Amino acid sequence: MNDQNGFRLYAGDGTTIAARNMILPPFKRSVALDDPRFYLADPPLRDAVNVALALGLPLLVTGEPGTGKTQLAASVAHEMGLEEPFVFHAKTTSVARDLFYRYDALRRFHDSQFRKEESIAARYIAYSALGLAILLSLTPDAADAELPEGLRGRGPRRSVVLIDEIDKAPRDLPNDILSEIEAMSFTVEETGQTFSADQSYRPILILTSNSEKNLPDAFLRRCAFYHIPFPARERLRTIVERRFGGGSYFTSRMVENAIRHFEEIRSLPLKKKPATAEFLEWLRVLEAIELDPSNPKDGQIEALAFTYSVLLKNKEDLGLVSKNLKK
Repeated sequence: MNDQNGFRLYAGDGTTIAARNMILPPFKRSVALDDPRFYLADPPLRDAVNVALALGLPLLVTGEPGTGKTQLAASVAHEMGLEEPFVFHAKTTSVARDLFYRYDALRRFHDSQFRKEESIAARYIAYSALGLAILLSLTPDAADAELPEGLRGRGPRRSVVLIDEIDKAPRDLPNDILSEIEAMSFTVEETGQTFSADQSYRPILILTSNSEKNLPDAFLRRCAFYHIPFPARERLRTIVERRFGGGSYFTSRMVENAIRHFEEIRSLPLKKKPATAEFLEWLRVLEAIELDPSNPKDGQIEALAFTYSVLLKNKEDLGLVSKNLKK
């Protein structure tokens, strides 16, 4: 899209796109930005993954939001020849059981009131990320009855499990799953069934944290750990080359300009500094309107200013960067 005005589908003045001879195109996500084939792990992160694999330990990964913590699980699954990871998004209301299964007590109570036949507890169990991975490590005759139809007959196999932002969960949760994670085993309290992973197909567990609060020491002792730092300029350049490829609008000089401009933004006293993920999304916008951030053409300064909404997520930061742009 070489017309920067064409990028602005929304005029904000009540005029429809039809009146402006435009159409709303279907949304197309840039596959390359999320494709695990293009994930680039630093050597220390690569080594941390290998230690966790060798010892059968969970890998706890920290770092700024947007530095690739969540995408690591997909990268590991891809390189190990495994299917997409099972994902558990930790919440402030999460309890230990939620990692393995959920029990719908309310629906069972409702059914018991309106149905004549006896309600069986197993019908109200839905297995979640780590529970599914443990069940899939077992032979079909041992686990298929518990699995959703789409997963039956696909074991035994190894799986990657991502527990995302575990620091959001209540502090008791990490301590409550210590023995279950070590043994890769859990019990369904409502049925009395216990499922223990076949250690030959032990699930690979990756946890992420934004370090919003400290995790218990007892839990940390049982994990391999790595902190993903913000990438240096050379690393950012390599990431751009892998994610955007040779057919990109960007020349080497433009990539250097974009990185330099991005580093200047991060050097300002911002409340929330943009990370790698925001940088890559910002490049998508620059590519769409064909704008070199360090060499804007006539009339492109305003266009450059509106691209900052991808990088900056609060009023103060946006105002600070816009002010520096005017200078």
